[in-house]
Amino acid sequence: MSKLNDLMARGTELLGSDYAILCGAMSWVSERHLVSAISNAGGFGVIACGAMTPELLDTEIAATKELATRNFGVNLITMHPQLLELIEVCAKHGVGHVVLAGGLPPKGSLEAIKASGAKVICFAPTLALAKKLMRSGVDALVIEGMEAGGHIGPVSTSVLAQEILPELAQDLPIFVAGGIGRGEAIAGYLEMGASGVQLGTRFVCASESIAHPNFKKAFIRASARDAITSVQIDPRLPVIPVRALKNNGTEAFTAKQREVANLLDAGDVDMLEAQLQIEHYWAGALRRAVIDGDVEGGSLMAGQSVGMVTQEESVADIIAALVQQADAALHARG
Repeated sequence: MSKLNDLMARGTELLGSDYAILCGAMSWVSERHLVSAISNAGGFGVIACGAMTPELLDTEIAATKELATRNFGVNLITMHPQLLELIEVCAKHGVGHVVLAGGLPPKGSLEAIKASGAKVICFAPTLALAKKLMRSGVDALVIEGMEAGGHIGPVSTSVLAQEILPELAQDLPIFVAGGIGRGEAIAGYLEMGASGVQLGTRFVCASESIAHPNFKKAFIRASARDAITSVQIDPRLPVIPVRALKNNGTEAFTAKQREVANLLDAGDVDMLEAQLQIEHYWAGALRRAVIDGDVEGGSLMAGQSVGMVTQEESVADIIAALVQQADAALHARG
């Protein structure tokens, strides 16, 4: 274990955890039960704030503090209209780590987080952006490849790791994310210079996860090739790429785009209305799948590592397996 501990040392020191394994912030899934279970088992749980109001986040952090005996963080979306109020809520609760996702942090947000004494972790989809964020004073970066679930960029994890780790891993802790399902991959990225990793999909079927049994069943049945990215069929109707398991909902979305494009061609709707129809199509779809168990019409956001999720098991067992696999891989490589 000593080699694994050495390679993760910067990550564990930053997080205050036993292992530098962050849980990806998954809306509706990364809530008080899963987050506290991951932190209590030696990893680092992160609350997914998503579209929550400051009041809802306040309640969620307080509830997580009741359950967690160790550090946890909060993930905030940079485009949230009440970002500064959400940062205030985190500060009020003494949250030690804030993860910013979804683009460059708006003016004043990094300063507000720093002023509360919290560490700032940001997502960097390119080397240029990673350098810019580093100059702006972030404490750590997450580089996430397109194998991940949910909203994704266009570049694979292995390519991002090769581009960014040799350049910046000396300068600040970097966590690698996207498509990681086993400890051997964790060991590989640590040896390349990463300080830790982030996994989301691997934790969805934890026994502590509140995801609906239907949602978990869909994950356990799925293979890597079932986790596909949403398709844009008309350049006039932008679709933000999202990786999810294919189901009736994804088929219907393609049909919906065709229908709206035809209405646009016929002059029955204007461009703004057409784009709003596309944008609102998935509203509430993730909640319908995760909470209500509508796995046919809802959105089953999942990364390509979903094929490695084969059963429901406790968070402690998942983390123990990942650590054991990583440790064995490092020993085997001498």
